[in-house]
Amino acid sequence: MENQLAETFSRPDLRLVPVHEATASREWWRSSVIYQIYPRSFRDLRGDGVGDLQGITAELGTLAELDIDAVWLSPFYRSPQKDAGYDVADYCSVDPMFGTLEDFDALVAEAGRHGIRVIVDLVPNHCSDQHPLFQAALASGPGSPERDMFVFRDGTGERGENPPNNWQSHFGGPAWTRVTEADGMPGQWYLHLFDTSQPDFNWDSPAVHAEFERILRFWLDRGVGGFRVDVAHALIKKSGLPDWGGRADGSSSEGYPGAEAPMFGQPGIHDIYRSWRKILDSYDGDRVLCAEATIDPIDRLTDWVRPDEMHQTFNFAYLHHRWDAPDLRHVIESSLRAFDKVGAPTTWVLSNHDVVRHTSRFGLTGAGPRTGDGLGPLDEQPNMELGLARARAATLLMLGLPGGVYLYQGEELGLPDHTLLPNEFRQDPTFHRTAGERVGRDGNRVPLPWKANRPSYGFSDAGKTWLPQPPIWGRHSRDIQQHNPESTLHMYRRALSLRRELRLGDGSLAWWPEHDAEGLVAFVNGGILVAMNMGEFPVQLPHLPLLLGSAGDALEGDRLRPNRTVWMRLDP
Repeated sequence: MENQLAETFSRPDLRLVPVHEATASREWWRSSVIYQIYPRSFRDLRGDGVGDLQGITAELGTLAELDIDAVWLSPFYRSPQKDAGYDVADYCSVDPMFGTLEDFDALVAEAGRHGIRVIVDLVPNHCSDQHPLFQAALASGPGSPERDMFVFRDGTGERGENPPNNWQSHFGGPAWTRVTEADGMPGQWYLHLFDTSQPDFNWDSPAVHAEFERILRFWLDRGVGGFRVDVAHALIKKSGLPDWGGRADGSSSEGYPGAEAPMFGQPGIHDIYRSWRKILDSYDGDRVLCAEATIDPIDRLTDWVRPDEMHQTFNFAYLHHRWDAPDLRHVIESSLRAFDKVGAPTTWVLSNHDVVRHTSRFGLTGAGPRTGDGLGPLDEQPNMELGLARARAATLLMLGLPGGVYLYQGEELGLPDHTLLPNEFRQDPTFHRTAGERVGRDGNRVPLPWKANRPSYGFSDAGKTWLPQPPIWGRHSRDIQQHNPESTLHMYRRALSLRRELRLGDGSLAWWPEHDAEGLVAFVNGGILVAMNMGEFPVQLPHLPLLLGSAGDALEGDRLRPNRTVWMRLDP
């Protein structure tokens, strides 16, 4: 690769440091751009203040302008909505709040006309306590086949009054709830790694395997392009369910997610995904599986994307990188080298529905909140100008990397979190289970602004929203940014168009050797130099034609300003 890259630049003394070779494979998912839609907050066409499938279908043309490959829909299944749809009551239906199966079919058909695949969110670790299978388990009693589909255990203590072990819920509090049996007496306990309304499936049961294979085929037959698999690392629990001394978020005392945790990353989990991969491979159209697997270090994470398992997995190390040049270079290089060993693409992501949006996150001077904690009125409030500048710079660097990219709805508008959301509107179970100690994720799920001067900023013609929008939404509205060449939306459109034209997602990566300047992250992908200044002072760059900048003032002559990124074309 070094010789190949050197030929693109006229300086024979320049020795590029290769990290990743361009791939000859051309499967769409190796270089994909996938746009996450949180349905209840995207667009409301039915006038009830909640986004719906019809609203998504109506705006697919708008999304096509971003030159994306697929949309990933967060859960739209029938659900009591105790955890925003991640508590599923029926995996083969559409919740009436979002529409109907016919609406879903229309969405898939319209997406296909725009060349966009539809990926659905699959939640196999747990369901709703209102799911008919769990209701049957409650009614059938201990030892029944119905109860065997979930993780029920007798309690400890003289009368079984204590939980079976010391595991804690991600949302705070114990991970066990005791049921009242049919005779009215206190009975067994069931496991829920999340809310009490989300009982965990028992993946030691063949019936659970059969049920989810049925679900996969149901949606594949309706034309979906694949599945994002929620909590993909948690399905199998260690035999005996031993006590564990880690933290409630599944981290070890050293802070590594899943490190030695008996509820995460168990070896048997990979057989499940091998069987699923065979099902997807039996369908045409190159359907994909993407794992939400919270596993460190990166070398362990690549187990999920071996050739006969999943196609992609989220790169949480990249999502959580600090605003620090050496740290970012390390994450990029270690990711590419690790995934190359198994022949899989790495993915890059900066925001999603579980984390503070990167516009707000990069505007903090402190360490920021943990995943799922969110920001509230009493926390450090982000510096909005700094956060937006850094967010645009970080995005432009990410879009220059080889591999797949995930975008979260609204980030193309530079949206921040609603960090001043009044507590009486909060719905995240994390907030309620911790008595407000952790505010949760509502701040990044606020309905999108489409039109500055319309009720609810154009989200709903009825002027209603299920979460209140902040007053600054008007300046971020899509119609305001649509025709402004300096807007964040314009930067995203231009960068995504160039990314495809220049095949950067399929490209190579070599570190730019002249990175002695503190704070500079710079690499070459094909014939493009991508450089970001994470430091406090301008950095000298070579005199090259500017292709794109994260802001119109990114360069002062040949010096890159702090918190800016540029793409520059190397000499032919």
